Amino acid sequence: MFAEVNSCLMSLKNHAKIALIYFLIAAVLGGVLRAFYAIEIPINYRFVVHGHSHIALLGWVYLALTTLICEIYIEPTTINKKYRLLFWLTQLSLVGMLVTFPFTGYAVLSIVFSTTFLIVSYGFTAFVCKHVKEKLRFSQSFKCVKMALGYMVLSSIGPWCLGAIMATVGKASIWYRMAIYFYLHFQYNGWMILALVGLFIYVLEYIDISISNLSFKRFFWCLNMGIIGTFFLSTLWIEPGLFFNVLGGIGGGFQIVAIGLLGGVVWKKREIVRLYFTKIQYVFLQLVALLLAVKLVLQLIVAVPYFAKLTNLHIDFVIGYLHGVFLGVVSVSVFVFFDFFKLLKLTQMGSALYIIGFVGTEALIFYKGFAAWQGFGIFDDYFKVLAFCSFLIPISLVLFARNNFNASSKQADNP
Repeated sequence: MFAEVNSCLMSLKNHAKIALIYFLIAAVLGGVLRAFYAIEIPINYRFVVHGHSHIALLGWVYLALTTLICEIYIEPTTINKKYRLLFWLTQLSLVGMLVTFPFTGYAVLSIVFSTTFLIVSYGFTAFVCKHVKEKLRFSQSFKCVKMALGYMVLSSIGPWCLGAIMATVGKASIWYRMAIYFYLHFQYNGWMILALVGLFIYVLEYIDISISNLSFKRFFWCLNMGIIGTFFLSTLWIEPGLFFNVLGGIGGGFQIVAIGLLGGVVWKKREIVRLYFTKIQYVFLQLVALLLAVKLVLQLIVAVPYFAKLTNLHIDFVIGYLHGVFLGVVSVSVFVFFDFFKLLKLTQMGSALYIIGFVGTEALIFYKGFAAWQGFGIFDDYFKVLAFCSFLIPISLVLFARNNFNASSKQADNP
């Protein structure tokens, strides 16, 4: 009986559904956090923030990306035989973090589970590098994915340093916040976005759109120089000197050049690209392109000393930026790939509600930051409206889940 259940869960479609459930849980926790300032809720706000962020980044995005990587680069027989232990250890650590962080914050058990997750993620990196399909091992797309996995491992230096920092100089030290920013930067810009770029290049390869070796080499190195360079933007809150602003700005410039090179290839073949994507997928891709452009522009703006100080003074700008990248660039891209590879199916109603919730929350977060910057107050029911828009996202995810779980039930009833 257990073997049958285990075999069923090793289906990558089920992995995608589990990732969606984690996203739903993270989104509900996010809605609760937004409602905290509108109504009285008996929670420890900071503890729930830890639970929300860990399940969002590690439950939704990590599991979604690893599922897509397995779908594309690993043979199904290898997944069934050799991926099981990694999968179950990942679930153990995620469920452990889910039931500890919101109630205890950083404590013994939550640290044990998060540490287990880091170690398992190293195992996944080694697993992919060892078992990648030979025909894809030297492909342009896998080169990006392999580098993305390297950044994921690199980002873990941040969490490993937190314990030593807390034991020596303390949580109030600038090094505590710097370790968190190091982790977030290489998670967002290195692991997540570069992995998604690699998956997109695979799709281009799949539909016979090729990038010349010279163009890819320029793109690849510009993008990686940009990823490393833009880390210095995460240090500007301590005002380390103009040199760091320049380094961060140069990094942002490299990223713009890299995305411009890739965008140029896609633009020339846009009619071919359009043929292979559904209407919802193509609209989502256009949204991702727009949001990615906004992200790149904001990075350059933050390199200017005045705006670097501004973002440090008004945390809403940072929150809006991070959520824009996570809910917009990353999550919308994952939805497209899940739908494209038939791991999950998008629905019009669910997609519409997600976009409304996302745009609404982003507009309100940046509005609050702008209000603080310009010195005028927010409207009276701000937090209630923000909570309402926030809960549109989990509602949209419920619609996605219902549609996909119902479809699976019908297939099971009609083999």
